[in-house]
Amino acid sequence: MRWLRKKRVLLLLFISFTVIVFFNSSWISLFYPIQYKDEIRHHAEKNGLNPLMVAAIIRVETNYKTGAVSKKGALGVMQIMPDTAEWVITKAKFKNVSLDRVKEEPETNIEIGTWYLKYLFDQFEGNETAMIAAYNAGPTNVKNWIKSGKWDGQLKSSKDIPFGETRHYVQRVSHYFKQYSDIYDEF
Repeated sequence: MRWLRKKRVLLLLFISFTVIVFFNSSWISLFYPIQYKDEIRHHAEKNGLNPLMVAAIIRVETNYKTGAVSKKGALGVMQIMPDTAEWVITKAKFKNVSLDRVKEEPETNIEIGTWYLKYLFDQFEGNETAMIAAYNAGPTNVKNWIKSGKWDGQLKSSKDIPFGETRHYVQRVSHYFKQYSDIYDEF
């Protein structure tokens, strides 16, 4: 009987320890790290964006891998298409920015990516979910989906997004944004 009581106490201690470890945000943050915090914070604030949203997009795009190039040719940590990067560089009047810098330098990539996100955010009148979808599928596609009634631009109806890749992308970015928001009290 005494032996059984010791087992119960040990089991209770183990369960308590496990609960503390997994529900303590400092431990959970080990599973959801954010790199380039200063760059994200600076450029997100400069463009009026939530830095945790930018971090979630980077997490989904490349998991913070510098120099990444997609099969379609998207560059850097935020996976910006070369044509989009050149358009942003011209439109925002960024000086001395090459595509090599966009690919290899996280700060340059984040600067261009957050500027473009702000452009999309404004285009979709502050609708973050539509902004996320447009970052993946392009603003023309998202405008057409909303205009035709295929999708209403809301997260709760993201299952209606016509492109499977974009549907999954919106859901993943939203998931990481929620996780980051729950974990990080300050950024």
